Amino acid sequence: MPEETPARATAREMIALLTGAAGFTEHRPPPSPLPPDGPLGWVGYDAARERASARTGEEESVVYGTGVVGDRACVLFSFEFGFLGGSLGRQTGDRLAAAYELARTRRLPLVALVATGGSRMQEGMVALTQLQRVAAASTRLRAAGLPQIAVVRDPTTGGGWATVGAGADVVLALPGAQVGFAGSRVRPPDADPYAYSAEGQLAAGQVDAVVPHEELTATLAHWLTALGPHEAPPAPGPAAPVPRALSAAGAESAAPLPETGREAVARARDPRRPRAEAYLADYFAVRLPLHGDRSGGTDPGLLCGFGLRADGRPVAYVAQCGTPTRPAGYRTAARTIRLADRLGVPVLTLVDTPGAANDAEAERAGAGAAIADTFAAIAAAHVPVTTLVIGEGGSGGALALAAPGNTHVTVDSYFSVIAPELAAAILKRPPSETGATSDQLRLRPQDLVDLGFARSIVG
Repeated sequence: MPEETPARATAREMIALLTGAAGFTEHRPPPSPLPPDGPLGWVGYDAARERASARTGEEESVVYGTGVVGDRACVLFSFEFGFLGGSLGRQTGDRLAAAYELARTRRLPLVALVATGGSRMQEGMVALTQLQRVAAASTRLRAAGLPQIAVVRDPTTGGGWATVGAGADVVLALPGAQVGFAGSRVRPPDADPYAYSAEGQLAAGQVDAVVPHEELTATLAHWLTALGPHEAPPAPGPAAPVPRALSAAGAESAAPLPETGREAVARARDPRRPRAEAYLADYFAVRLPLHGDRSGGTDPGLLCGFGLRADGRPVAYVAQCGTPTRPAGYRTAARTIRLADRLGVPVLTLVDTPGAANDAEAERAGAGAAIADTFAAIAAAHVPVTTLVIGEGGSGGALALAAPGNTHVTVDSYFSVIAPELAAAILKRPPSETGATSDQLRLRPQDLVDLGFARSIVG
């Protein structure tokens, strides 16, 4: 594969990159001939197809079949951009629908290697309605509890991006790829090209990771391991193990319990206390991030994704990093929890926030609805959800990520109906009484166990 333009590799080069010596078994759907010059009788269409076939060696713009990535069997389909711009026509739809059905019947994950300019003009509405076929096939695969991973290449635009690309559970992109619904010839002439790039879509929360081609095979193999399908039954299944509590030095914590509410708050706010990054690094051997809310928003203060523990066990994670959580963060959390639930993967949440973001922009972005959706995602989950409070537990913004009946707390944490300073202000108390208010709120780790909110104190 050309080193300088990996995103423009052929369909079969991309498949070979991922499957290597394990090989690939191509499938073909039953023949479905087109009338002369296609369904519209577009003069010259047959000749254009013949030229495309002679140039690429392919009969259509998609190749599909079964293969092995790492040690994981999967169904792969790969677009050949050299065949009429990787466009979708009726026979392309036949192949895509057959690939999704193959994954469903064999209970295999589906990997889409996308490079397309969209629907094929020479087939008009017949081509456009293939997007509906793809959406229906994707929905059936999703209902069967099987994962879909897309690798978007250069270019991925139009209906191909809006179905097999953006519609996947996990979206990986190759560096520098053009990615967007509007192709280069139909977007506004003054449009910012960065918005239509893999990197721009990552910044906007539409892509989970931009992966260099030399890392793609290993990354995809990890994702296939994490997402399954897994041999163990998806529910109820075992809960994720509770992480060990860490000290500031990164070792296991042996700190005493706080004596007062004021001390509990001070310890939770101590900048030397271990944060989510330290816990996740200690807990997982491999981390695979999910990035963004798929609505144009990201929250750097909330880490989401799937991880593999040292024993190979997959666990989904949602981890607050000590900052006010923004609406995009809650929406990303809900997305992660629902995906894990559908695939039968247990969930770990790490709670550490002074509360939900409460600025005007957060309100305009739908803070209330986003928090409500996160509560609903946890409440509806059939897989076990385990929570460890590692720092501040600030009101409903923290509670939205806490598992009812399976929340644990560290000695450096607190949880409160409201921050003590705000409680004192609401009660019209002077700042000097904040400490006494902290005690009244019974927010220490031992108080949380006594009140039945927490199951145990870790560390």
